[in-house]
Amino acid sequence: MNGIEAIILGIIQGLTEFLPISSSGHLELAKTFFKTSIDPEESLFLVLTLHMATALSTLVVFRKEIIVILKGLVELKQNESTRFSFKILLSMLPAVLVGLFLQTEIESLFSQNLLLIGILLLLTSLLLFIADKSKNTNLNVSFTHALVLGFVQAIAILPGLSRSGSTIATAVLLGIDREKAARFSFLMVLPLIIGSMVKKMLDAENILEASYGLPLVLGFLAAFFTGILACKWMIELVKKSQLIYFSFYCFLVGGIAVAYEFF
Repeated sequence: MNGIEAIILGIIQGLTEFLPISSSGHLELAKTFFKTSIDPEESLFLVLTLHMATALSTLVVFRKEIIVILKGLVELKQNESTRFSFKILLSMLPAVLVGLFLQTEIESLFSQNLLLIGILLLLTSLLLFIADKSKNTNLNVSFTHALVLGFVQAIAILPGLSRSGSTIATAVLLGIDREKAARFSFLMVLPLIIGSMVKKMLDAENILEASYGLPLVLGFLAAFFTGILACKWMIELVKKSQLIYFSFYCFLVGGIAVAYEFF
């Protein structure tokens, strides 16, 4: 993988992490297009590195909300900040369990399987289409909502199933306010990405020694700056109920990926 490919992959990650079109799916499609030859474990490491960049983008955009979460965890008072903090923690549990017990199975899916990616992009398209047609309400995220969204997030580890798209769509279908749904979706993934990246770096010293060096840094920076722009843009799009355009896009790309495998 050269520097140009890494920058393009970083831009793709920065855009698709926050737009509901599956960042992992698009990264796998891009690697197939570039004919990037890396094994599944290194592929997952690359995905996690670029996800770390967009996690930092989220820290920048939601710095005020993150301070509220940290205060809630430290103060442990019966107030909204503490309750919100524990909702974020609760939403993490399903994905943590999946990561602990199904890591090998997850890594095997990051091997440029276009048929799987295409099918899951079509599923993402359907979720976004249904959510776009639902009525907007003013509900807050409850503990039950947080757990349900956590299970959805765990399933959305699959490449091609948009994490942000599936969690935002589910939240909207549960009646949660659209802007609150988008913010919760972006915040709930932060601890998981950071934790996964740290664990991967500790467990894979051989990958770090033989990794991509400068190209990986370039990809990281491209994902970080693109992610800041895309995150702000996505919040406005969700508020304006414009998920339908992403539904059409996922349907198109998913259909092409499936057709490519057969023809």
